[in-house]
Amino acid sequence: MSPRRNRPKGGENPTEPRSGTAGDRFGLQSTELWQGEEWSVRHVAGASAAGKRYRCPGCDQEIPSGVPHLVAWSEYGGVDDRRHWHKACWNAKDRRTSKVQRSRNAPRY
Repeated sequence: MSPRRNRPKGGENPTEPRSGTAGDRFGLQSTELWQGEEWSVRHVAGASAAGKRYRCPGCDQEIPSGVPHLVAWSEYGGVDDRRHWHKACWNAKDRRTSKVQRSRNAPRY
């Protein structure tokens, strides 16, 4: 049995940065079209937001600290317009209704 190969095959140079618009510190960022607007979408590993919790606008559930998710905001919006989504909720955003009903005891943040 031969040993496992740890180096990339071909002419790939490991000292060059990986493709993507953002570095490894912030995750990969892309632009998507949704509801007639361009949205910036950035993948977040979750470890950088230790101790923080967010509420997903897709399912209205809490995203606990340390869970990988993504952040989306409109290209024309500001910093306050960023929203943290579960990846599955962002992918299903067109199949969901616009109004999510919260239970009476749910926190309002």
